[in-house]
Amino acid sequence: MIETLAEIPSTNGALLARLGGGEHVPEGHWLVADRQSAGRGRAGRVWSDGFGNFMGSTVVHLRAQDPLPQTLALVAGLAAHESVMALVPQLQDLRLKWPNDLLVGEAKLAGILLERQGEAVVVGIGVNLAQAPEVADRATASLAALGFAVERDAFAAELAARFRDAVDRWHYGEWPLLRQQWVARALPTGTLVSVKDREQGTIIGAFAGIDDDGVALLRLADGAVRAIHAGDIDMVGSHAFGG
Repeated sequence: MIETLAEIPSTNGALLARLGGGEHVPEGHWLVADRQSAGRGRAGRVWSDGFGNFMGSTVVHLRAQDPLPQTLALVAGLAAHESVMALVPQLQDLRLKWPNDLLVGEAKLAGILLERQGEAVVVGIGVNLAQAPEVADRATASLAALGFAVERDAFAAELAARFRDAVDRWHYGEWPLLRQQWVARALPTGTLVSVKDREQGTIIGAFAGIDDDGVALLRLADGAVRAIHAGDIDMVGSHAFGG
């Protein structure tokens, strides 16, 4: 079911409030806003997209046998990537960037935010269909600016179906295959990236994929591989080193 509201501060916030109040929000239920006045991204960034964009959230209920909840960000990214390509198959250079961005070239097209409430995870997804918000520290893109007209409701239906399929597979033991599919759609191995570490500052290395738990791996200039458990990975340039 896709529930649409004209305007709301945050679709994630609304679902978290419903869960916190004891309401059961079933998997497969989406809350989608025409406008979002106080949308949030990772690290406290404001991501208040405008009319015509997709802004929606849904819930995944954790089960005992599930993979680590952190891997849901990658599953959501995979579903978003597949949805865009299903509707715009001619789009070039669409890539997933760990942990939760969808890029066209080096510009952000979509973002994902996961927030946990007990044994439920609220998954919020924002996709720039009609317009790209200005973000101080990064380039952004929209499908409309790239010459592709995608209606919000059509995208919502596509994403709901693909997300439901991906989460069902995630619940029932297909995370290893989902992980492979994510890697195939991600920044190429060897892409030079940087990540900000709280203790060591900025670390630069070659993207080396993700491990079995969805943790990003960076190959440093000395050949050592560093696991990145948190933070944002940013592209440094189009060249690579270290394979």
